[in-house]
Amino acid sequence: MLWAGFLFGLLGSFHCVGMCGAIALALPGRLDAAQPNGRYLGGRLLYNLGRITTYTVLGAGVGLVGQTLRLAGWQQSLSIVSGLLILVLVVVPERHVGRAAAAVGLDRSLARLKQTLAYLFRQASPSALYLTGVLNGLLPCGLVYLALAGALSAPGLGGAAGYMLLFGLGTLPLMFGLSLTSRLVPMRWRARMRQAVPYVASLLAVLFIVRGLGLGIPYLSPQLRASTAQAAHPHLTPTVHYCR
Repeated sequence: MLWAGFLFGLLGSFHCVGMCGAIALALPGRLDAAQPNGRYLGGRLLYNLGRITTYTVLGAGVGLVGQTLRLAGWQQSLSIVSGLLILVLVVVPERHVGRAAAAVGLDRSLARLKQTLAYLFRQASPSALYLTGVLNGLLPCGLVYLALAGALSAPGLGGAAGYMLLFGLGTLPLMFGLSLTSRLVPMRWRARMRQAVPYVASLLAVLFIVRGLGLGIPYLSPQLRASTAQAAHPHLTPTVHYCR
């Protein structure tokens, strides 16, 4: 279900407009005759590629956790757990994200992160724009946490990284366009699409749960093999010994 990452990013990018749109609009540099258009567009693209880089690395970290759980025999339950995590994150108000970060001692790290972002905003070099995107991807964001919960059930480390890569690419068209013009999405539509994000996330959560149940529905909820040995040697059948 790697395609779900791209779909979630594409639809969830309206949430990004509301939460991170101010950063995209405040990026240094202007589109005018004094600055080549290619440099301006390239800088905006580098900023978004920085975000996507962070999402992909975070996905790889989540994939490592998921791979460990699969080795422990959680391969079928992992998709259900991912779906339940998404539902929990949908229910928890996003304003509690910052409070939770402060509760675990991340408030100081977030303060330093914001100071570094403020320093980078005073620069206009391509590397500074890319690093701005990288650090922006580390800011607390409920949408990213929802995507990471979905990546948890992706197949292996590479699958989870690919899921988050596709998620980031899904957010690229709207966020890149927004960095070029603030009129791309009217304010009223931003609010409406942000309200739709929990419903889209809930739908994906249900899909993950149904997939993990192994109901025998092709592509949607395929049945998983009973054991790793059978998966590796499907031609083998169990031997039955009878007492005489």
